Amino acid sequence: MQRRTLLITTGLAVPGILAPRHRAAAQGGAADVPDRPVTIVVPFAAGGPTDTVTRLVAEAMGRDLGQTVVVENVTGAGGTIGAARVANARPDGATLLMHHIGHATAATLYRRLPYNVQTSFEPIGLVTEVPVLVTAHPGFPAETLPELLAVMRRDGERLNLANAGIGGSDQLAGLLLMRAAGAKVTEVSFRGTAPALTELIAGRVDLYCGQATGLVPAVRDRQIRAYAVTTARRLTGPGLGDIPTVVELGQPELQVSVWHALYAPRGTPPAMVQRFSRALQAALRDPKVVERFADLVTEPVAPERATPEAHRQFLAAEVARWRPIIQAAGVYAD
Repeated sequence: MQRRTLLITTGLAVPGILAPRHRAAAQGGAADVPDRPVTIVVPFAAGGPTDTVTRLVAEAMGRDLGQTVVVENVTGAGGTIGAARVANARPDGATLLMHHIGHATAATLYRRLPYNVQTSFEPIGLVTEVPVLVTAHPGFPAETLPELLAVMRRDGERLNLANAGIGGSDQLAGLLLMRAAGAKVTEVSFRGTAPALTELIAGRVDLYCGQATGLVPAVRDRQIRAYAVTTARRLTGPGLGDIPTVVELGQPELQVSVWHALYAPRGTPPAMVQRFSRALQAALRDPKVVERFADLVTEPVAPERATPEAHRQFLAAEVARWRPIIQAAGVYAD
């Protein structure tokens, strides 16, 4: 288990400036904000996409809450160790969880979870949705997504499809790609995105479906070829050209995003959950957050999606969506 902590402080106890606890009371009431530092657990390694998103949001939320925010990485078992820690934490608002799409898929991927994905947490709100790119090495014998699917049907298990580990977002997107092609190819798992991308660039694997955040530099440098983006908007920008969406290419079933969302332990007071949601919405309007998210090839979600009610419904829909896909593939992480 790897842990790394970033301490983000707000407020100074000097004359004329409210100390954190008093500022919190002025903005939302002392009962709505913990009177001690808030820890946001990231169940993945420091420096990864989820960690980066969390640190940006945590800093802005800390300013709005008037409270110290700590980001801590608690890794292992596909994110379930960190999630279990939050599920078992005191429901006093001092411990939160930032998780991604893997929170929904864990309900099926892990048959012996020590918590319930939907009932062990209080959703605070959705944060962002990062698009996925369908890519291949430059020498792959297909110019378009339809041609790629045709090659998959023709060559089947002679082709290699990289992923960064069973249950990861790229492995799940790969399942959708095989489903769209109606073909089974050979999956090759690596310990992270970086080695998977290295092997794709070298041509030792054929295909990879990964978060745009990590793949855009290689696309710009013509090290890999991008066929489509899996969200509603085309991906454009310097060196990218105009990457089409899977919908316009006739493959709506390939739509997927690597979303991130914030949670509190079950039993956290409703007023506190709502206060965190308001702080999250304020963070997502912060110009610095908007700018940095753009650098990560994403954007904050609309305010109405960064609410407990909206995310509770979204999470339930995602659990239901992925369960038959994972069961049909027979891929489990335990």
